[in-house]
Amino acid sequence: MAPLPDWARALGAPLIAGRIRETCADFSVVEHLDIELSGDGEHDWLQVRKTDANTHWVAEQLARCAAIPARDVGYAGLKDRRAVATQWFSVRRKPGVTPDWAALAVEGVEILQVCRHQRKLQRGAHTGNVFRIAVRTDPPLPRDRLADRLREVAEQGVPNYFGEQRFGRDAANIELGRAVLDGRRVSRHKRGIGISALRSYEFNNELDARVRADTWNKLLPGDKANLDGTGSVFAVEEVTKELEQRCSEMDIHPCGSLPAFESLRVAEATRALRMRVADLQWQFGEDVLWLDFRLGKGNFATAVLREIVSL
Repeated sequence: MAPLPDWARALGAPLIAGRIRETCADFSVVEHLDIELSGDGEHDWLQVRKTDANTHWVAEQLARCAAIPARDVGYAGLKDRRAVATQWFSVRRKPGVTPDWAALAVEGVEILQVCRHQRKLQRGAHTGNVFRIAVRTDPPLPRDRLADRLREVAEQGVPNYFGEQRFGRDAANIELGRAVLDGRRVSRHKRGIGISALRSYEFNNELDARVRADTWNKLLPGDKANLDGTGSVFAVEEVTKELEQRCSEMDIHPCGSLPAFESLRVAEATRALRMRVADLQWQFGEDVLWLDFRLGKGNFATAVLREIVSL
């Protein structure tokens, strides 16, 4: 497949060229849950710190340790491999088997907490992620211009693109999705990856058009609007002054669509066109820019970075 499009940026051309993930410690993500664990039940919930490890692979190692099928391991979302990522997993206990999690010896996997709970951890159950990222570049850094751009990001948010990792190496996941639509039989896991990539690609194209029209952060008649930080969505029949004010304050965001595939029983869904970048802070070194920020679930840190740096 041809390379992914260079989807439009909202704040202008990147100010610097840089590199991320030179080491795993350069990219840290911590998943946040807002779930009160019961302390009993048939599931062990594990807070895991993984380094240079794929989420799905970690889930398989936990399943092997507990002597259960991988489908009985839950996690809220996929986290970057080339990173230090802290996230939660749930592992169903096999009757008569008590896993010794303290003895788990898997390279790149460290268990930080263990708690019992009555239910499996479901996809999307987390509230968001906190990032700490090093952008390494050649000196000198244009500190004043970077600080101005970062203040814009904090105040206005950024286009809520799906990151390149959603599409796989050489965008192969998009072709996989098209093959699934054409009737190719693949595993359930690969089917989900391909269809998700294809829908994400169509969403990014829609968002690109809204950025070029300078309407990515404005409500239009007929839009759907998302209440910030929630899954709540409502139709916008008329853009009133009140709605304009709420949108300018980032209380609500215009939405784009994730297309339906009726042949696969995949319904249309919505996604906010804009993401809030919360608690944004930055530090300058001679040849490094450190960024700390918080994003809601489903948001990609690389969508923030692309408004600042060419990677």
